[in-house]
Amino acid sequence: MIHSADKGNQFSVEEAHDADIGQNAVQRYTLQKNDYFILASDSKKLQLLLENTLDREKQREMNLTLTAFDGGSPQRSGTVVIHITVLDANDNAPVFSQSVYKATLPENSPLDTVVISVSATDADEGINGDVTYDLGHDDDLNVFSIDTKTGEIRISGVIDFEERSSFEMRVEAKDGLGLTSYAQVIIDISDVNDNAPMINLKSLSSPIPENVLPGTEVGIINIHDIDSGANRQVRCSINQGVPFKLVPSFKNYYSLVTTEQLDRELVSDYNITITATDEGSPPLSSSKTVQLSVADINDNPPVFEEQSYSAYVTENNKPGSTLCSVTARDPDWRQNGTVIYSLLPGEVNGAPVSSYLSVNGDTGVIHAVRSFDYEQFKSFKVHVMARDNGSPPLSSNVTVSVFISDVNDNSPQILYPTPEGNSFMTELVPKAAHGGSLVSKVIAVDADSGQNAWLSYQIVKSTDPGLFTIGLHSGEIRTQRDISESDNMKQNLIVSVKDNGQPPLSATCAMYLLISDNLAEVPELKDISNDEKNSKLTSYLIIALVSVSTIFLTFIIIVMGVRFCRRRKPRLLFDGAVAIPSAYLPPNYADVDGTGTLRSTYNYDAYLTTGSRTSDFKFVTSYNDNTLPADQTLRKSPSDFADPSTYPIIFFPKSFTLAAFVPLSILTLFFLFVLSHIY
Repeated sequence: MIHSADKGNQFSVEEAHDADIGQNAVQRYTLQKNDYFILASDSKKLQLLLENTLDREKQREMNLTLTAFDGGSPQRSGTVVIHITVLDANDNAPVFSQSVYKATLPENSPLDTVVISVSATDADEGINGDVTYDLGHDDDLNVFSIDTKTGEIRISGVIDFEERSSFEMRVEAKDGLGLTSYAQVIIDISDVNDNAPMINLKSLSSPIPENVLPGTEVGIINIHDIDSGANRQVRCSINQGVPFKLVPSFKNYYSLVTTEQLDRELVSDYNITITATDEGSPPLSSSKTVQLSVADINDNPPVFEEQSYSAYVTENNKPGSTLCSVTARDPDWRQNGTVIYSLLPGEVNGAPVSSYLSVNGDTGVIHAVRSFDYEQFKSFKVHVMARDNGSPPLSSNVTVSVFISDVNDNSPQILYPTPEGNSFMTELVPKAAHGGSLVSKVIAVDADSGQNAWLSYQIVKSTDPGLFTIGLHSGEIRTQRDISESDNMKQNLIVSVKDNGQPPLSATCAMYLLISDNLAEVPELKDISNDEKNSKLTSYLIIALVSVSTIFLTFIIIVMGVRFCRRRKPRLLFDGAVAIPSAYLPPNYADVDGTGTLRSTYNYDAYLTTGSRTSDFKFVTSYNDNTLPADQTLRKSPSDFADPSTYPIIFFPKSFTLAAFVPLSILTLFFLFVLSHIY
């Protein structure tokens, strides 16, 4: 093993041994021919002389054959192989594989990414051949780092193309004993689409009036992308559903303009989202939301929630009571949307509408000014105006119909029998009347309406409770059974007429019935006359009877003569139906819902006797099948009635006038009164 590689150095070699002696011992040596070593001839010792400098990097080992010859005959020799190992010396500096290294690196590459690897070799070995690397530029130590053993250059900081597009560094390679060499590293940074476009709002008009014309510019927007190439090409848009658009202006500026008429009542605020997208791969985008308010103008009149309103109030209400409430909405803002209510001028039944109703200007609540009467008027209409406080003000109207509901505040009014002063009404009932025969009818009306005017009739008191009955709703008085001889001739009925209101109201009347076939059978009438007659009146009647009896008899004879001379068909006193004079019916009474108080048609003919102010005799027939026929009422023939001694009732010709009827009635009443006192 050779440690020194200097030229001329000698290296001792162990000599050969021969058992022979003398001439037969070792005489000479020969060395295999080579480029580095020869045998030193002048040396007493066997030595190898280094003729040329060794280079371990060219030949690390060599084998030399050394031969020893003796002097004997035959000559013998021996060989030995000398293995020479050349030890290293630090005679070589590190050498880079290339003097300049170039790499391209995308920006924003992750940390610890290997950018490039440099490589330097040293022909030496051991510590002499151990190469370490180092970056020569301190400015880039915060961006890149190098592995001292492997030569890998890695990213140690943030790389941004927009800040620095290339790096140039010198890499040092050093062996163990300090021999160094250098190489240049150039790193180009390629642009990556790592920057989204930037949106800058330069100006904005907010709020804008809702009546601006389409195409009005409301804002200016600038869009910029700091990337390069296609990465900085930007297109922009706004969200759908808004009445705005972007119009390119110059360079990277855009105008935000309206595309249609605005309406604050539909949309009062707009959130306009502007989106800018570049042409990179993948593309990057950014958004910016702009809030734009719309200013109100008075372009909407108040609108009522309903097309018309109905208010229901019961009559006799308290003044000031609430009837209903009207509500109008104005979608405008602040004073433009503030609604004030008022009544439009008008008349109700000739009086100003303000004398009936009032309306709260702020709330729209309608109050009654006075108490209403259903019987006076049932409904009326008013008009309410809603006006805003805009300039100029806008308004709208609505119709309010007020319906007055009936209250049971009117008692039934009895039309028949008519209570007139001290007079009393008398009905004549034939003795032959069968059960169910119509005797009379109580007629009543009620000024109220609906169920308040549904009348029911009831006999509350009668002379013979089992003889007569009255229809609950018709008022017809009928016999419950056949009339017998034992029945009292004079029947007094107290009839109550009650309505169906809550609470019900009622009225009563007295009905006087005489069970007789003719007036001759009727007892004295003083029992059914009013209690207010006094004895003085009776005396006057007796005296007057004597004076008029002659005139009365003469008058009867004349009338009977005219009757038989004309040969006309007689009309029986009680054969006609009784008719109610129209004066009995008060105005404003009408049938209500088909259930009025006058259900059937009845005709009554009234015949007055003497003293018509105190007594009325009536006989009733109806057009019902159950009404007692005339032939069952009076079974005698007309000739039987001709005898005045039998019946003080006569037949009147159709041409008989009221002028003749009145004195006859008066005389007849006087005559009956006298007869009642005599019998």
